[in-house]
Amino acid sequence: MGETTDYLGPLWKFIGGVGFLYVKVKRLLSVVVALAGLIMLSPLFAIIMIAIKLDSEGPVFFRQKRVGKGKKHFEIIKFRTMRVDAPKDSPTHLLDDPDRWITRVGRFLRKTSLDELPQLVNVLKGDMSIVGPRPALWNQFDLIAERDRYGANDVLPGLTGWAQVNGRDELPISIKARFDGEYVQNLTLWMDVKCLLRTVLALIRQDGIVEGRRQGLVGEVGTTGESSKR
Repeated sequence: MGETTDYLGPLWKFIGGVGFLYVKVKRLLSVVVALAGLIMLSPLFAIIMIAIKLDSEGPVFFRQKRVGKGKKHFEIIKFRTMRVDAPKDSPTHLLDDPDRWITRVGRFLRKTSLDELPQLVNVLKGDMSIVGPRPALWNQFDLIAERDRYGANDVLPGLTGWAQVNGRDELPISIKARFDGEYVQNLTLWMDVKCLLRTVLALIRQDGIVEGRRQGLVGEVGTTGESSKR
């Protein structure tokens, strides 16, 4: 069997069989976590929103077209971390002199990943899950194609994923897609718990975060990954 078939076979068997319960339970847990997070973090949301408005002109939130389950497009929501005149639909680290586009508050939000918090709304809407492959930009055709090989475009994207806890921005596209494939092949609640625990550790250590600079490993072919923050 080909590489794609080898990956997709177990996935479809999983979703159509015992894994159906996992999909339902995971969705329920994602909604509960997202709703609880939005309620408990509402004071933090308010502080961040005020800080953004005081720091720079423009809207509080940034919306960007991303690729969801089945390669359907949706609008991801983040706190804005860049100037409103910054180039759109391109990873930050691939811009010329990217530092000049990032706001002062934005730099802190990126460093702490607090800019990602509004995606809890995407989870509630059903665009995303708490754990899953990070949603690619609509024009990251190389990453999308690589993920097709592993069936990673056939599950809901997540706030965090296996590739993020194994390198994040530092990973070349082929390796990032392979980690996404490993996640797809091991769709269990335990795998999700491992991702969440390792995410907490990665955030504390700030592992794999590439902001405001170019790096050789990133963008193996064309554009890549999670530095496309605004």
